[in-house]
Amino acid sequence: MNLHIIRVIIGREYLNKVRKKSFLVITFLVPVLFAAVTLLPALIMRFAKEERKTVAVVDRSGVVMPCLQDNELAAYSDASVTGADSLKFSLVSSDSDVLLVITPIETSSLPGDGASSDALPGAALFDVKAETYSPKPIGADLQASMEAQIRQAVRQQRIASYDIDHLDAIIGSVQSDVTIKAYTIDADGKERVSESTVYMLVSMLLGMLVYLFITLFSGGVMSSVIEEKASRVVEVLVSSVKATELMFGKIIGVALVALTQFFLWMVLTAVLLTASVGILGKDALSAGDLAAPAGMDVRSLPSMPASDVLPSEVTDLIATLSSMPWGEIILCFLLFFLFGYLLYASLFAAIGSAVENEADTQQLQIPVTIPLLLGFFIAIAAYKVPDSPLVFWGSMIPFTSPIVMLARLPFGVPLWEILLSIGLLVLTFLLCAWMSARIYKVGILMFGRKSSFRDLWKWLRMR
Repeated sequence: MNLHIIRVIIGREYLNKVRKKSFLVITFLVPVLFAAVTLLPALIMRFAKEERKTVAVVDRSGVVMPCLQDNELAAYSDASVTGADSLKFSLVSSDSDVLLVITPIETSSLPGDGASSDALPGAALFDVKAETYSPKPIGADLQASMEAQIRQAVRQQRIASYDIDHLDAIIGSVQSDVTIKAYTIDADGKERVSESTVYMLVSMLLGMLVYLFITLFSGGVMSSVIEEKASRVVEVLVSSVKATELMFGKIIGVALVALTQFFLWMVLTAVLLTASVGILGKDALSAGDLAAPAGMDVRSLPSMPASDVLPSEVTDLIATLSSMPWGEIILCFLLFFLFGYLLYASLFAAIGSAVENEADTQQLQIPVTIPLLLGFFIAIAAYKVPDSPLVFWGSMIPFTSPIVMLARLPFGVPLWEILLSIGLLVLTFLLCAWMSARIYKVGILMFGRKSSFRDLWKWLRMR
């Protein structure tokens, strides 16, 4: 092959791609969308707050109303004298937005009460039921806030029923909120903070990016080959250059376009995020905007995570991110993306040369797209069990390794595994490129028939 001709083809393919309006639109639109996805959740939670409701309370238990505290979601008023039935009919025309009805206290014995010597003194279970009535459905935050305050009122009543001095303080003193702070230790015994959630997010992000990039740009190579073949431009091109030179020039040219676009995406996204934080201010995007509804006792809702990010958690987050081997991750990302793209682009180029329109590629694409999808699904499992046999072999097999290995990298991968995976990927690319080139130089000039796998095999064996 003539390297000068390949350079000319690479330059032609590169300039044709980057001069298109679609390239410019996508290059500048994706960073905007990525920055929007990053910032919008905090902004939405900040500005999409529920309006304060006026809640009329009919408390038949006598213990809940004293514990209801006004907050930014609701202002409570005692309407027990009026009665629930009359308030229901006049609710639409009244000044109240919501009617909260508390049933009388229901008392039941604890298991074993009175039946054994282990029964607790005054062992009775106090409970109430709550119902709300409103012209429009109430928001989830308001409902959760009311539930938390009612739950706290019932809890206080239960504690008081035991008639034990300072029982509330005793219960508070024995409660404990234990969290695990994880560390990783390197070969020198140095400790580093390790937040598994951060590793999980970085792992998922890397796997998804490589999958999307390989699929997008490899498919672009196939579309470009089909376009030139359908317009018969390829007949003019192969009269001046070899078909294999045309294929490799096209693949490498699109690879340079991909790397250019990726670099611009990273730079523009960083600029947009930095500018947005500078304009809106850090306080506008703080985790406090995702705070629990006012009045809610987070401890009483174990299924809901504590919302306010403590300084120590922020410190752990920064420490975890800073302790990651970003140089190794970026280098591996470029290598696995590049050779993974080259591998699949050569296969897609061979498929594109065998057909005259994209509708005929569906059958031929199946054996190529299945490994890509398989690698994506294995990468999803990688952040849960990064060292499992399935994930290990997925990071070694060349058709899935570009996606799976990158998903494993944040959790730490021995150097020999990375080198072995890259070596196998390069060898597989060279083999597939050689096979694709043989198919390409025959298929690119075949017109007027729908090719099959048998045709590809026959072209591969031709000398």
